[in-house]
Amino acid sequence: MMMAAAYHFAKGMIKPVAALAVVAMAVGLSHLQGLGLEREMVYSIFRAFLQLSVIGFVLQLIFSSENVAWIFLAYIFMVCVAGHTAGQRAKHVPSGKYIAGASILAGTSVTMLVLVLLRVFPFTPRYIIPIAGMMIGNSMTVTGVTMKRLRDDVKSQINQVETALALGATPDQAIKQPVKRALVVGLSPVLDNAKTVGLITLPGAMTGLIMGGASPLEAVQLQIVVMNMLVGAATVSSITSTYLTWPGFFSCAHQLRVYVFSSD
Repeated sequence: MMMAAAYHFAKGMIKPVAALAVVAMAVGLSHLQGLGLEREMVYSIFRAFLQLSVIGFVLQLIFSSENVAWIFLAYIFMVCVAGHTAGQRAKHVPSGKYIAGASILAGTSVTMLVLVLLRVFPFTPRYIIPIAGMMIGNSMTVTGVTMKRLRDDVKSQINQVETALALGATPDQAIKQPVKRALVVGLSPVLDNAKTVGLITLPGAMTGLIMGGASPLEAVQLQIVVMNMLVGAATVSSITSTYLTWPGFFSCAHQLRVYVFSSD
């Protein structure tokens, strides 16, 4: 079975290889403009090819087995990678990687549970793993941006926060406005995307279905579900990240830990 899959994969690589022509164009333009990005472009495309090829064969194996245990293994793996990546963006937040991972886990698992209980998707690897991947990837971006913005916002207004504490405000009261601003900044791209979907771009899930021969109406129905779950998961993840992040900014005596904001 795997040999047959490998043969069909190699046979189908003619078009992806042909599409490298546009990458060559980008590399040439980078060279002409003196950007110095040629090596990084080639490396990025090679890495994407390698990663997608490997995951393609892994998913082929998982889908053929129909074992639900793979769902949990794949889900935990994706959350760990996403938490690490989001934590890198918010690297100055105390325990940032763990907070990001926990937030992404909370947002995506709650959203997925609701979808499964409502029978929007069957609980099988073929459905749950790709759906989880979309939610985790989106929540990863939102969570990283929210955590970084919260820390940067508090740093820029550290005097106001300390003044509020000196006047008797509790840490959650002193940091209420920075939390709101961080959430707005983190969620705005997701909401903007939802408002313009179908008007400016056709999202990946919808495009893939249409190119695969599905009815545009069926593709639209699935895309509506996808947009709903992305907004839900991103909102829960970002809010969770703020609740887990801001306590690390304060000591047990309700004082700001200045060292958290001393580095850039």
